[in-house]
This record gives sequence, C-alpha cells and structure tokens, in this order.
Amino acid sequence: MSVLPSPPAPSEGATPADVVAWVATHLGHLAREGADGVRAGAIRGGQSAADAALAGLDVRGYARDRSTVLPEHRQGATRMSPYVRHGLVTLRELWDAVTDAPPRDRDKYRDELLWQEYARHLYARVGRDSARPYRAEQPRVAQPWSNPWDRSLPCLEEAVGRQLVRDGWVVNQSRMWLASQWAVRGGVDWRAGEDAMFAHLLDGSRAANRLGWQWTVGTGNAKPYGFSRWQVEKRSPQLCRSCPLAARCPIEDFPDTPPGPPVQGPDLGRGPIPAGPERVSGGGADAVWLTAESLGAGDPALAADPDRPAVFVLDAPLLARLRLSGKRLVFLAETLGDLAAHRHLEVRLGAVPEELAGRRVAVTHAPVPGFARLRRRVDVVEEHPYPWLVVPRPAPLRSFSAWRQGARPR
Repeated sequence: MSVLPSPPAPSEGATPADVVAWVATHLGHLAREGADGVRAGAIRGGQSAADAALAGLDVRGYARDRSTVLPEHRQGATRMSPYVRHGLVTLRELWDAVTDAPPRDRDKYRDELLWQEYARHLYARVGRDSARPYRAEQPRVAQPWSNPWDRSLPCLEEAVGRQLVRDGWVVNQSRMWLASQWAVRGGVDWRAGEDAMFAHLLDGSRAANRLGWQWTVGTGNAKPYGFSRWQVEKRSPQLCRSCPLAARCPIEDFPDTPPGPPVQGPDLGRGPIPAGPERVSGGGADAVWLTAESLGAGDPALAADPDRPAVFVLDAPLLARLRLSGKRLVFLAETLGDLAAHRHLEVRLGAVPEELAGRRVAVTHAPVPGFARLRRRVDVVEEHPYPWLVVPRPAPLRSFSAWRQGARPR
C-alpha cells in the first residue's frame, strides 16, 4: 500500500514544471516516455482550469470552423473534452452554457455533445466488445504501409507530431485523418492505432475514441472514410504548400479500398443499458472513492458531504498495462492537486481493491467496464447516480442518427 504526497496545486501557484517533477518522481516508471520524458500537454488540468474554460466558452462560428486544422487561431473546436472526460465539466453544463449562442452554432455544438453521450451509452452496453467490429471487418489493403503515420508528410507531422504527441489534444478532423490513414489506406489493424492515439490524448476515453475509429475505418458503419490531399488543402492549405512531396503526393487520391465484409458484431438492437442507480443507493460511507470518470468538485458522492474525506487510487496494474503518455498523467496530477487544495484528498498508488480494503466508501457510478469489475471487490455502501445528459433507455444503438431522434436531454 502506498500513500503519495499531494500533487502541487495549480490553484495555489504551482507551475506545470512543478507538476511534471511530481509525476516524474512518483509515476515516471509508469509513463510511456519514462521519467525523463514526462512533459505537460497543451491543456492544463484541474477544476480551476475547467471553470475558467467553461466561463470563457464561446461557440460563435463553431459550425463553420469546427473542422479547421490550421491556422490554429481559426480552429472552432472548444478544447473542453479533457474536462468532460474526467467529470470536471458535465455535458449538461456545456449544453446549458451555449443556450444563447447563434442557433446554427448552438445546434451543431449540441449535436456533438449528443454524439459524446451516444458513445457513453454504447460503451456502457457493449464494454470491452467495443474493440470488436460492429458491422463489418476492417477494409483489406493489397499493400499495407509499414509506417502508416509517415511523419515526413507535413499533414501527418502536424497531426501526429504536434497535436497528438506534443499537445495531447487533436482536432476532430485530424483524428479522422489519422484513423483513415492508419487503417483504410495503411491497412494496419485499427485497434493498434486506436491504442496509440488513446495513450496520448488528454481526453482519451475508450467510449469516444473507439466509436470514432470504428465510424471512420468502416467497421462501425460499413462506409470507410477516405483521407486524401483534398481534405488537407481544404482544412490546412499551408501544409501542402510547404510539402516536399507535393509533386508526388502519396495521398493524392482517395484510397481505393472497398468496405470490409459484414460481420456479426455485438448486439446493438433494442436492449437495456447498464446505467447505474437512478437515485442515491445506500449510505453510511466513511470516505468517497473518486474514479477517473468523476474528479470534479461537483462529483455527486463528493458533494453530498463536504466533510467526508476522499480517496483516489492511481491503479498501478492498469497504468503499467496501458503505458499512458506522461502528458495524461500530468493532467491527472494537476486535477488531483487542485482538488486537494480545497478538500481532504488522499492519493494512493497500487491495486484499487487493496488500497481501499477496510473502507466503506461512497462512489458515483461510472458507465465503464472497469468500474463494474472493481466495484465488486470494493466495499461500496453508497452509490450515487451518474450525471447523464440523456437518461438511458432500452433503445437500438445501431446508428447515432436513429438514437438521436429519440434522445431527450434531461
């Protein structure tokens, strides 16, 4: 069992360098780059940072600019997703925050929020089967690329080298480029590419990331998305102008890759979605168990009792298997440090059931398979509802558009 000192708190003046040093010291052996390679990403973690981002949220022009890659100042993407991923900001808060935005921008932004909620519903239903093709096999490529993310191409260097590896945050258009280039043209197993992206993304969630990959490579909808020079010239024209391979572009045309054959994937028909309790279940906890899905000050189990201590366990066996980028660990440490500055928080490193042994805990339900597995091995005496944007119902999940028609935000 291992109790760690509280991470430095951004809200108390700690710099990114302070948090990087903390992560390198305590978690460097678990980071993908090793202790010496730990760096901060482009977005700071913590409730204070999340609150500031929410207060400054402006989606004017979102419908027009959301797919812009470069120049960066023209990007319409809001960069709120890392805060959503860890429960620092809820989808409901974002939904309400854009109420007075221009209708076209508001509706497009809300549609993206519903896509995130759909991803959660789907993941809650299928869990680890989200790594299985839903509707078709991956397209078959005659000559797979040995290096599908060839960073000698400026478009891929921008998406991989700067956005993914350096910043830890990638605009949605670039995510589609990378997934299509990896699997549809490159012919490499899509799950390996999804893993590589997941390891670096500050907003990395299996729910959203796997759904995005399945939709893009055609395993989720049997219609692969083709990435070509045309998209680069439209979304970031300066990259083509500076490309040394412009005269012999290897992505000049759309990939000539037919859809893969149909498969019998997980059952996405009408059925129940494991949604957790509708109201608080149980009581009498002596501590709050915080999970990575719910680290905000407004976590329902945390907010229910301001005096109850909280504990977060850095799951050492899981982190050793995932080998996340240090950027993700820095974001997480900033979030924990900020919370510890305002609330009694114990940070532990080890196996979750062992670190919580002997404690009667309250927790907020998390719609992920890891939570269900761990919950059976932890003494949970009080469970709080998950803050869904759309209350799950027995509904078909074969397509977002069909699900969207019946979705009613609470």
